[in-house]
Amino acid sequence: MSAPKALFVSSNRIGDCVISSGVIREIARQLPGVQITVACGRPPAPFFRSAPNVERVIILDKKKAAGHWIDLWKQVRGTQWDMVVDIRGSALAYLIRAKRRIVYNRRWETGLRKVEMVSRLMGSPTPLEPEIFLDDQARAEAASVIDPQLASGPGAGPIIALAPIAHQPGKSWPADRWGALVEKLKAEPRFDGWRFMPVGGPGDRPPATPALEAAGPRAIDCVGKGDILCSAAAIDRATLFVGNDSGLMHVSAALGRPTLGLFGPTEWWLYGPWGPRTRTAASNETRGQFAPIEDLSVDHVFEAVLSLHDAYVAEGAVKA
Repeated sequence: MSAPKALFVSSNRIGDCVISSGVIREIARQLPGVQITVACGRPPAPFFRSAPNVERVIILDKKKAAGHWIDLWKQVRGTQWDMVVDIRGSALAYLIRAKRRIVYNRRWETGLRKVEMVSRLMGSPTPLEPEIFLDDQARAEAASVIDPQLASGPGAGPIIALAPIAHQPGKSWPADRWGALVEKLKAEPRFDGWRFMPVGGPGDRPPATPALEAAGPRAIDCVGKGDILCSAAAIDRATLFVGNDSGLMHVSAALGRPTLGLFGPTEWWLYGPWGPRTRTAASNETRGQFAPIEDLSVDHVFEAVLSLHDAYVAEGAVKA
């Protein structure tokens, strides 16, 4: 008998792909021996290259008049699918042959965290934990960026990863405050000898520059140095992570790094990092209320970083 086939239509956003990554293992649990095809946007595509049971990744580059959906339909219409999981809620699942269709729609948005919504969609009684499928290639690429800078700097101390980016302007803490935060952390005895590592894509250089300049010789520049899986492998080298509400924040949480997410006018109680070693710092800490992210002070974030450090690092559980 041939192996069962499953199509997983994931997101074009990095964060949403991470949040729903537990679907991969759940498909394999429900269909032992399955061969999975993933369709997703170009930025998160590297996440799936070494994911278990994934035999193919189809990149969806958005086109006019929904042309990307037509292209995808042409590539998958010839297969008899045992399962189609579409978290983007498109009509595609109903236009191809499938024994079972699981399609996301708005009725699942009932105030639950997105991880919980996706888990219920899949029929799982417990949350499907997000997972980053790191491979040797990603680890080697990250090492080629980080190790020379560790060797040339003032010692290979613990690393705090910083993600001063978010693709929506209202989610981005001002760049100059990242520089001010680094200055305060450099002067804090708890962070004596630590290295500061901004992480991001090629377009994230401007918001990362103040943090890099403030860190000086203690900086590790990991901005625009590789794809998203390389960035994930770099974050996996860190002891702590601080970042805007972004895909990299969700990456850090899924890797199990102690993670602090910074929030402005978005629902931190719904979209905060998922995991036992995660926290948020919001411009308005009252659930259901909002304030511009510019209202989030450097002192507030600094104290939140110290609290994260004291909770998860002070006992000596430092990951070098």
